[in-house]
Amino acid sequence: MNTTTTRNPTVTESKTSRRLHDGWSVEAVGGPVEASVAGRSISASVPGSVHTDLLAAGLITDPYLDDHERLQAWIGACDWEYRTSFDWDDDGAENVELVFEGLDTVASITLNGSLVAETRNMHRTYRFDVLPLLHKGKNELTVRFDSAVRYADSESLRQGYRPHVNHHPYNSIRKMACSFGWDWGPDTATVGLWRGVTLQSWSRARLQSVRPTVTVNGTDGVATVRVEIERGETTAPAASALSAHITVGDMSAIVALEPGEIVAEARIVVNDAELWWPIGHGEHPLYDIDVVLTDGEAELDSWRGRIGFRTVRIDTEPDESGTPFTILVNDRPIYIKGANWIPDDAFPHRVDRARYERRIVQATHANINLLRVWGGGIYESDDFYDVCDELGMLTWQDFLFACAAYSEEEPMRSEVEAEARDNIVRLMPHPSLVIWNGSNENIWGYQEWGWEKRLGERSWGLGYYLDLLPNLLAELDPTRGYTPSSPFSPTDEHHPNDPNHGSVHLWELWNRQDYPHYRDHNPRFVGEFGWQGPPTWSTMTRSITDSPLTPESPGMLVHQKAQDGNVKLIDGLVAHLELPDDIDDWHWAMSLNQATAVQTGIEHFRSLAPHCMGSIVWQLNDCWPVTSWAAIDGDGRAKPLLYAIKHAYSDRMLTLQPRGDELIASASNDTGSSWSGTATVRRLRFDGTELATSAVECEVPARTTATIRIDLAAATPDDASSELLEVTLGGQRALWFFTEYRESKLQAPELNVRSSSVEGGYAVTVTAGNLVRDIALLVDKLDVRAHIDDQIVTLLPGESITFTVTSDAQIEHSDWSKSTVLRSANQLVVTA
Repeated sequence: MNTTTTRNPTVTESKTSRRLHDGWSVEAVGGPVEASVAGRSISASVPGSVHTDLLAAGLITDPYLDDHERLQAWIGACDWEYRTSFDWDDDGAENVELVFEGLDTVASITLNGSLVAETRNMHRTYRFDVLPLLHKGKNELTVRFDSAVRYADSESLRQGYRPHVNHHPYNSIRKMACSFGWDWGPDTATVGLWRGVTLQSWSRARLQSVRPTVTVNGTDGVATVRVEIERGETTAPAASALSAHITVGDMSAIVALEPGEIVAEARIVVNDAELWWPIGHGEHPLYDIDVVLTDGEAELDSWRGRIGFRTVRIDTEPDESGTPFTILVNDRPIYIKGANWIPDDAFPHRVDRARYERRIVQATHANINLLRVWGGGIYESDDFYDVCDELGMLTWQDFLFACAAYSEEEPMRSEVEAEARDNIVRLMPHPSLVIWNGSNENIWGYQEWGWEKRLGERSWGLGYYLDLLPNLLAELDPTRGYTPSSPFSPTDEHHPNDPNHGSVHLWELWNRQDYPHYRDHNPRFVGEFGWQGPPTWSTMTRSITDSPLTPESPGMLVHQKAQDGNVKLIDGLVAHLELPDDIDDWHWAMSLNQATAVQTGIEHFRSLAPHCMGSIVWQLNDCWPVTSWAAIDGDGRAKPLLYAIKHAYSDRMLTLQPRGDELIASASNDTGSSWSGTATVRRLRFDGTELATSAVECEVPARTTATIRIDLAAATPDDASSELLEVTLGGQRALWFFTEYRESKLQAPELNVRSSSVEGGYAVTVTAGNLVRDIALLVDKLDVRAHIDDQIVTLLPGESITFTVTSDAQIEHSDWSKSTVLRSANQLVVTA
């Protein structure tokens, strides 16, 4: 039957947007469906994913627990259909569009039985004209998702083999690579509407994009705001003159769009603008920017964002030592104290602004000033970037190419360009974003991982990194830095992981060598390095119910994704500490070793400044409970590693470093004022007896690193196993032990503990009767919600430290002293 709809002649002037997040259901429609799910229509969440929908319905158990990941592999092999209905009444708008902010991934969209579109990219926003398909009253919307696993397999055949890590050809599909598993992540390969869905109505014209290019001219902030509009096609689009009203802070401009014009640009100058600085360098003021599109008195559309006035550039000009990689903000070189960021959940729709804020605040407490958004994840959300803008956290966004070769042919090339355009425009207003990166390890992989001979003449992505992506940035976001890959040597004649040129990744230490060998490297910038350790005790025991629980029990192995991960953990431990047989001691030993390894690396790299201008630890966070390189585990708890990073990245940091046949002290001053005073050097017995002493006057200017020479007599032990070297300067201290833990004469810890209730929790004071190395109060064993302000603290005989513990639990005084809670390296050393 044919139905003719008479449209309301009154035209809606302002754009309206309606969320379509309610009333969804999902049903399996193909593949190896479990009997308990087959034929069932299940309530679904949007934004969401099929795994979390099945979990909410009680049809699967938590995929993060035990071996559930393997038992639930059938989900990723199935096809799923999402369905909802909504009422619609014609309000006279000339255009009605269905907007999907995130479809994961192989989707077919149908409205009232008519195919709207087929999409193949998780990382794009899609907009479809659906006015001809809408009915007055009830409308049926369905989105069918084909299995991403099967699609990736078929596409890998169509595109032709291209090398990749892990076991699925994630490089043949534009989906979050780590959805298919990684060496720290589960293989979930979920589907769903992972970002918002809206029905948008508009007439005459709408804002298609707003691109503020921000610069600084003397004391003035300059925002060049480019507005692109889409005009409607039903009401003489060329006959209407429109206006864009643009406001930045207190300054504003009105720009006319003459009939037929779709682009307008305004240059707005904010006199004596407050500069946006990264954390540790100044304040982070943000200016509101508003754009209103009008036709006469009628408001058609509007957009709001925030900008910060700052400049950024990357110095890669060759010097006498090679090629630097230095990030400058407002022409000030910034020493990067960074960490790599992965999706904070394997189901990223679950990460809201509050969770982003918790995680980024944890990073700031660890003195981190840059987060690198890694290329096997997602283009992070505006919530992530909003928080970074507000806190002064610098950000580095990879384009989404990681550890694989990628086809440059169609349709892949067009998908890559479309997603890059989408996300460049979306993210460019954020002042925290200072660098784009073309790929993670792909140029290095081509040269060193055997790709060249396997690929033959096939494309592998280099055209994206050297041509397409930098050209898009030149067009859309010309003021930020760009590097084609990480690692990368900016000069063609050098290996991409050459430590003398550009950025490097240092993985031989974890994979084959040992962490003291970080000191053998003299890099210009370290984009990745790291060491594995288990999650916190509470997270580990919540997610794994093995009995007995051992490092190699079934659940523990499921939650260890690295190749030969446990073997590397052992090999990286036994040169320093005995391998414990008790699981509690094993957990503590591996946690301590992870913290020590990374702190060793950071302190060495900082001692090389300005030759080396930063390091980015792999990695800040986890997406599920797992043994990994993360400093914050999958339940959001800080591991001892996070506190080691806090110490090594402190604004003023002292470290002792071997240099040839001598020891030197290095003082890093990442503050705006000079650090001067007398550096006191003492060689001590473990019992506190002073054996040698010297004093050195020194001054460390702002934002510099200085070397303090150590008197040879002070640095030469009589008995290496029972002596240490201490250097103090202005409240900072560095310690050097002449032998490894296991070769030293550490004694059983003699610790006195006093606790008192304070607002928000407890103050716990620990006093040492003897030398106690690397004290940690593992408070999650007493309260899974507790937090502590510090860990990994060494006390000389008679010294004390007071820990601040945030907790609302009732904790008995005697609990703080439990040997499994109050931990130290002394407990792990076998003494004669």
